Amino acid sequence: MRTILSEFRTFIMRGNVVDLAIAVVIGAAFSGIVTALVNGVIMPLILAVGGKPSFDQYYLSLNNSKLLLGTALTALVNFLIVAAVIFFLVLKPLNALIALRARHDEPPAEATTRECPYCLSEIPLKATRCRYCTADVAPAPVTVGVERKAAES
Repeated sequence: MRTILSEFRTFIMRGNVVDLAIAVVIGAAFSGIVTALVNGVIMPLILAVGGKPSFDQYYLSLNNSKLLLGTALTALVNFLIVAAVIFFLVLKPLNALIALRARHDEPPAEATTRECPYCLSEIPLKATRCRYCTADVAPAPVTVGVERKAAES
């Protein structure tokens, strides 16, 4: 019995389970924000422009049964509206913010090309002849990595 409880405790304390529990709680809180945004801002705008997106009156009769296709279509439209709100008002701005932060955090990439001193075309660092004007050029100094290491110190 002790072994089972020990295994259960190990399972519960595993990082994936804790992360999932936190994600569910945050997701529930975030759901309230998205619902308020959709019901309080987006739906009134849609109502003002095109009326209520409700297809509940559409159904299909089949052997004295009603297939409520309109209800399913209304749920699909509501889902698409919520998904669009999440995508355009949450995900896109968040991705732009992350990309902006990453641009400031990452070190500049080391150059792989340089300009030809004669025709000003881009040539590889190790080139000794320009492929455009065929002029002989001196190899680039290999101090790029040394300067970067000195700057990082």
